Amino acid sequence: MNFLRGVMGGPSAGPQPSGADTIQKLCDRVASSTLLDDRRDAVRALKSLSKKYRLEVGIQAMEHLIHVLQTDRSDSEIIGYALDTLYNVISNDLEEEEQEENSAKQVDDLGSQFTEIFIKQQENVTLLLTLVEEFDFHVRWPGVKLLTSLLKQQGPQVQQIILVSPMGVSRLMDLLADSREVIRNDGVRLLQQLTKSNAAIQKIVAFENAFERLLDIITEEGNSDGGIVVEDCLLLLQNLLKNNNSNQNFFKEGSYIQRMKPWFEVGDDNCGWSAQKVTNLHLMLQLVRVLVSPTNPLGATSSCQKAMFHCGLLQQLCTILMATGVPADILTETINTVSEVIRGCQTNQDYFASVNAPSNPPRPAIVVLLMSMVNERQPFVLRCAVLYCFQCFLYKNQKGQGEIVSTLLPSTIDATGNSVSAGQLLCGGLFSTDSLSNWCAAVALAHALQENAKLKEQLLRVQLATSIGNPPVSLLQQCTNILSQGSKVQTRVGLLMLLCTWLSNCSIAVTHFLHSPANVPFLTGQIAENLGEEEQLVQGLCALLLGISIYYNDNSLENYRKEKLKQLIEKRIGRENFIEKLGFISKHELYSRAAQKPQPSFSSPDHMMFDHEFTKLVKELEGVISKAIYKSSEEDKKEEEVKKTLEQHDSIVTHYKKVIREQDQELEELKQRINTLTSQNEQLQATVTQQVSQIQQHKDQYNLLKVQLGKDTQHHNSHGDTFQMNGIQTEEVSKLKEELEEWKNKHELLQGQLREKDSVIEKLNSSHLEMGTTEQSSQTSKSGGLEHSNELQKELEMLRSQIQLQSAEISKLQMENQKLQVMNTTADPMLGDSGATAAASSELEGRLEQEIKELKSEVKALSEEKESLKQHLDSSSSTVAILQDEKSKLQREVAESKKEQDDLLVLLADQDQKISALKIKLKDLGVPVEDEDDTESGDQGDEDGDEEEQD
Repeated sequence: MNFLRGVMGGPSAGPQPSGADTIQKLCDRVASSTLLDDRRDAVRALKSLSKKYRLEVGIQAMEHLIHVLQTDRSDSEIIGYALDTLYNVISNDLEEEEQEENSAKQVDDLGSQFTEIFIKQQENVTLLLTLVEEFDFHVRWPGVKLLTSLLKQQGPQVQQIILVSPMGVSRLMDLLADSREVIRNDGVRLLQQLTKSNAAIQKIVAFENAFERLLDIITEEGNSDGGIVVEDCLLLLQNLLKNNNSNQNFFKEGSYIQRMKPWFEVGDDNCGWSAQKVTNLHLMLQLVRVLVSPTNPLGATSSCQKAMFHCGLLQQLCTILMATGVPADILTETINTVSEVIRGCQTNQDYFASVNAPSNPPRPAIVVLLMSMVNERQPFVLRCAVLYCFQCFLYKNQKGQGEIVSTLLPSTIDATGNSVSAGQLLCGGLFSTDSLSNWCAAVALAHALQENAKLKEQLLRVQLATSIGNPPVSLLQQCTNILSQGSKVQTRVGLLMLLCTWLSNCSIAVTHFLHSPANVPFLTGQIAENLGEEEQLVQGLCALLLGISIYYNDNSLENYRKEKLKQLIEKRIGRENFIEKLGFISKHELYSRAAQKPQPSFSSPDHMMFDHEFTKLVKELEGVISKAIYKSSEEDKKEEEVKKTLEQHDSIVTHYKKVIREQDQELEELKQRINTLTSQNEQLQATVTQQVSQIQQHKDQYNLLKVQLGKDTQHHNSHGDTFQMNGIQTEEVSKLKEELEEWKNKHELLQGQLREKDSVIEKLNSSHLEMGTTEQSSQTSKSGGLEHSNELQKELEMLRSQIQLQSAEISKLQMENQKLQVMNTTADPMLGDSGATAAASSELEGRLEQEIKELKSEVKALSEEKESLKQHLDSSSSTVAILQDEKSKLQREVAESKKEQDDLLVLLADQDQKISALKIKLKDLGVPVEDEDDTESGDQGDEDGDEEEQD
């Protein structure tokens, strides 16, 4: 401390040393002092001077400070001072007043230069990573800040050093688990800088369980109500997920999307949102958009969209969308987020169509949003967001497109006028005085027609009442009328984009457009004029519309055939001039901006000219229209013939593909039914097997009783006194005789029914053999059903054999009955000697009564078993009948399928011959059609392969 007083604070009669001299003396002290306390005091003094004399300390002391980090690891205090000093030298985050005081000495890249010096030796960064592992607060915290500053100044270089360092990233991940919030929070900011634009580090951080830890921190801090820590965590999550398909898939597979739902649970009272909450929620919405961005792979986006619907995240976003009191920027970002969550996902689009706003009466959310879009008092960014939402709702959604267009058709318009439909809002915006509303409504309506020729034809039916007393005009005619009135450029561009989308790939719409005599002269007049730069865009779109009218013209109007329109262009405009005007579109700067991404983002309403989907249409049609302008009439005719032939071929192939698909579905259904019957048959066989075993048990019991009864009769004959026994036995024998007669009658009845079933089966077998000689291929495809029928016949044979066994048992019972009767007759002469053996006779009588009762119960059980066998026989017979019916149906269907497939082969052969002839003609004419022919031949090959599989 005496040293410090002499250098810095002590009064002196001589001149005061300068800052550079003081720093030099402190550096010498750090380098030469042997006492740790002296070195610590010198480093502390350098720390205090490092902010004011940043340049001097950096130049003179950096090497000494690094040496301190290497040699004085045991003293955490001096290490902390050294790290703080290096941070002050390298970091550009100075206080404002210090920046003003040292403005003359500030160098823009001073921090970057010092960082470059520090990382020139990679061991310095490795040493810093080791220090960050220390638990001591005075070492770990300044180490984290210094490493963060290094990454800010020289990010890619420091990232590479950390990446090659053993366990470098894993060491830094431990910061998120630190119980001291200040270190944990600065650790989050460190990882932000570390993961910027480095996919390899992003993957390592993600697989080090970063998602789990960050989501836990967000939850602990209160989700959207949390502070700046939540903001930092969200920024880090964005770094990990944006443009990183591997991490996005890991995030989805880890069920982390479900944990995002509580972020968007806002209460009913939405007033008084803090600035931090707005920022947090804005970042949360952006994070959702990262997962479903249109630039992501289609499969990854689709799976994330489905997960968001199933976990209720989409429903929560729609709740915010329809809530009141939500800040405007949050509402705008929510609309954009919902747009991308539903884009191209039919399930999510259907759900969004069912969402209603909490109004009285309830209105669909789509209608409420469209009301905002066509309202010129709404903010510009909000209107752009609503347009994007509407576009995403209709993207690859033919059902939604049909619902929107149906609200314009005369049969579905609400005559009472109590509710406003989406179609009415679009028409109102299309013809309002606000040019931005005109453009938005035109683009929205164009998306309702995108790639849907059926709706383009239906929209021609729409009639508009312009004024009282005048007849209604079509929507198409009203659009052209507004074009000819010379409205604003933005309005005309929107209407021209709508007309180009409407007429493309729809010959009927082209015919309706050309039927109006003023349309073609208007377009040629616009193209031929030499107008200013602002009008060049309109000229290019007019040229595109006229080119579409030529390319998709079916020559149904004599005055506007393709050849006459091309002659008109050559005479009024000139082919070269027409092509040049057509090229104005793709060369425009606003066209290039719109082609970059689907979301409409414009700096101002004046720049709102092109739609992303329309740029795709221009790119597709510009080349073919240019070729069509230079083609002769003969080439057009030949091309039309080829096109019609190919269309017919395509329609025939499509038809037979549909037929084959339907037959495949029917065959699959029949296979399933056969499998069901097979399982039922297996169950019946198991039941029969079980019953056979039961019958065998009853037979064994019967034989045992019979043996016991024989022994008893021999005993009674030897004693010669069975008076009471014979009296009882005679009565029981008569009853048994009657029961045996009944069983005999039932047995004969069952045999008659079995003979009838046998005759039916023999008839079916004979018809089956006759059909088998003529339909061998059908028999092969349906062999499974016949095998089941044979199995059922075998089962019936088994049942017949079982019945025969039972008849044999009945005959045995009859024989036993006869024996009992003989015994009865032989025992009658001995009735007089009953006195001597009365006790033995009564005992034997009781035993016989018990045995007869047991025999009766066994006979009753056998009768029940026989009845169940009869029921199973009936069910088996019905199963055989059902299988025979199914077999006949399958045979008929296979015969029809074979006949249709033979017809298809004949037609395809004819088409191949026609296509080959047309190909030769086109080659002679010099028309390059090889790719189309190859494609068609490839399709034919696939079709033949499918037919062979069916055969």
